Amino acid sequence: MSIQTASASVRKLAFIHTVSDLVSEFRALAKEHLPDWKPFAILDESLLRNTIERGSLSHLTKRRLATYVWSAVDAGADAIVVTCSTLGPAVDAIAPLCPVPLFRIDEGMAKAAVEHGNCIGVLATLSTTLVPTADLLRRQACEAGKNVVIDDVLVHGAFQFLADGNVEAHDAEIRRALEELSQKVDVIVFAQASMARAVQGMDQGLPVLTSPVLGIENVKRRLVAPKDQGGT
Repeated sequence: MSIQTASASVRKLAFIHTVSDLVSEFRALAKEHLPDWKPFAILDESLLRNTIERGSLSHLTKRRLATYVWSAVDAGADAIVVTCSTLGPAVDAIAPLCPVPLFRIDEGMAKAAVEHGNCIGVLATLSTTLVPTADLLRRQACEAGKNVVIDDVLVHGAFQFLADGNVEAHDAEIRRALEELSQKVDVIVFAQASMARAVQGMDQGLPVLTSPVLGIENVKRRLVAPKDQGGT
């Protein structure tokens, strides 16, 4: 689907979230990277919670996400970003039918990971995110004509710490798993946007990729016309 410039002077970018803490983070990222776009947020934590409880992404959750996507379109969105990697397969299914550009936040991270190395480590705090992240990495590798080996690790208990408000324990568990996995791979990706802050300010011996900034940079590349970037 071609990306069309909105006729309105201010284009609107909708974020669909399943974690409340990410609302302000992505608003700030949009302001920094897409200052000509006006962001707005749709939040429903039950999309992720129900998927965790079920252990897989249900048809009902996919349909509910589609409803939010069309609600964003009806609210005037010129593009939409789903910030929950667990919902990635649903985004892929909905995108061909969506009348405006629809993005999964982890696409930019996956592209960067494939560029960094052939042995890719994946850290996740939710089992429901491991499979869609690994599938996305393999798809990006195939498109790039590369063969990759993926070593995925579930950080048990970390997400519950986050749900309970114990951010320090959540981050500590991620850093512990990161140190162990870093001995075996070329690059590490964090499967969920909520994991990104665990390594903020840390010096790493190998690339550690997180989805928020890379995701927004990918959205910017896809949305901003060459003339908007100073081209002809």
